[in-house]
Amino acid sequence: MTSVLASDKPETLPAGVPDLTLGYLAGQWAQRWLIQPNGPRAGKPFRFTRGQARFLLWWYALDEDGRWLFDHGVRRLAKGSGKSPFAAVLALIEFCAPVRLDDFDPDAPGGVRGRPVDMPLVQIAATAETQTANTMRMVRAFAPRGSEVVREHQLDPGKTKFYKLPEGTLEIITSSATAAEGAEGSFVIADETEYWGPNNGGDDLAATLQDNLAKSGSRMLETSNAWVPGRDSVAEDTYQAWLAQEEGRVRSETRILYDARMAPADTDLSDPESLRSALEWVYDDCDWKRPHFQGEPDESADVDVWPLMQRIWSPRARVDDSKRKYLNWPTAAEDSWLAPEEWNRLADASVVVADGDEIVMFFDGSKSRDATALIGCRVDDGHVFALGVWEPDPNDPDDTVDAADVDATVAQAFHRYYVAAFFADVQEWESFTKTHWPQQHGDQLRMWSAPKARPPESIAWDMRSYRYDFAKAAEACHADILEGQFTHDGDSRVARHVANARRRPYRDAKSIGKESHDSPRKIDAAVCVIGARMLRRMYLASGKRKKQKTGRAMFAS
Repeated sequence: MTSVLASDKPETLPAGVPDLTLGYLAGQWAQRWLIQPNGPRAGKPFRFTRGQARFLLWWYALDEDGRWLFDHGVRRLAKGSGKSPFAAVLALIEFCAPVRLDDFDPDAPGGVRGRPVDMPLVQIAATAETQTANTMRMVRAFAPRGSEVVREHQLDPGKTKFYKLPEGTLEIITSSATAAEGAEGSFVIADETEYWGPNNGGDDLAATLQDNLAKSGSRMLETSNAWVPGRDSVAEDTYQAWLAQEEGRVRSETRILYDARMAPADTDLSDPESLRSALEWVYDDCDWKRPHFQGEPDESADVDVWPLMQRIWSPRARVDDSKRKYLNWPTAAEDSWLAPEEWNRLADASVVVADGDEIVMFFDGSKSRDATALIGCRVDDGHVFALGVWEPDPNDPDDTVDAADVDATVAQAFHRYYVAAFFADVQEWESFTKTHWPQQHGDQLRMWSAPKARPPESIAWDMRSYRYDFAKAAEACHADILEGQFTHDGDSRVARHVANARRRPYRDAKSIGKESHDSPRKIDAAVCVIGARMLRRMYLASGKRKKQKTGRAMFAS
């Protein structure tokens, strides 16, 4: 399980360096042939920053059979983090450098020898020419007419297209998906994919380019800033795919390399120290923002973030834009129940729910169409934790939730903890919620779901009959989150469901719902968070709990 958004200083590249990689050859080529065209080091040989070099090594990492470890890449970085210059360097590397496996060699850097790409077709793609302008401008700046790299590699530079003998092309693409169909690209840079969406054909263009690359086993690198959730951008879809990969929800063996630096979730834009610290982290790899002496950065000095702070505090700056551009946070949709950072700042992976702790549990289930979730809440401190989240493959109509696994998870929870109360929505799980689970576990519960019903229910809690109660519970949970009244385990599946939840009015209250009835973006774990917090409040108010001086929970008869 991966929970990158829950850490104090989130970043997502793998740790260390790979055993086998062509990245050393790629880096050596760039630093031998390219001259830095601008900035404090203008006119000097190009040098990668530490973060760029680390990405390069992992991007060109190989397994023991010589296959790429990663089939798709993303560099999601804040505005001004050097995405376009790095993309331009990578385009030239793919165009000229020895970055295809020739043979294994334990004495060579990275354990391999490389060769250049045969007939390279490198494409810089976007939905509008303005989006490719910065990257192509940097390609021309790194490889201008008459430069050593152009002469040595027999390049013919143009404004929007480079040629290389024999039959190599580096070009920009801003055409429709239909026009792009069939080109056998060797490498594609998808620029600014936070702007690629259904409204401009970006989703179709991305699918077409990926189909083209799949024919030859070639790869795509996306560059993006954080997106606006709910607009179905390619950047957001790729992030969701990466989360599915990290959570083990994919059947394919293809892998996404995701490079991102996000401000800590508890960053306060109005607090100078909080904002400064966050920006220094987000821009820590930007050596051009440090003081320079004789053209080289002072790596012991902090990056200069004061101009960024002034921009964020400007009366003309929008808070949501500042969060997206400079903190690298996806900004919430207008009707979002919570902004992602509001949930993420409560994450505390160090909290341990020990065997024997007194908890309550809430269950919301579906067999195929929606997700199924079981969330626990410790009674003592209100800490919320995921016991299980099950999500059928939306592309497989025959894929269903494993009921036996759900049942085993419920049984294990009763075995490990003092489960004082357990409410479960009835729909699609009636035999479990009304018969099987009450028979197995009902006698252990201190508080029943519907003790005055006919017949009384110990676990079944039909949410269709309690819509108003749930809406009020959603309001109370929302207030608790904003006030920091509890912690949670940082489970990335739950965070995703919380981010997907939208505010939905119900009578005089605000409940939650999906963005649309048929939306594939699930919210079931968010429903269970609200339910578990509600259940804790109900239990504490029920008078069914007593404590000894030791603090161990005891139950009233």
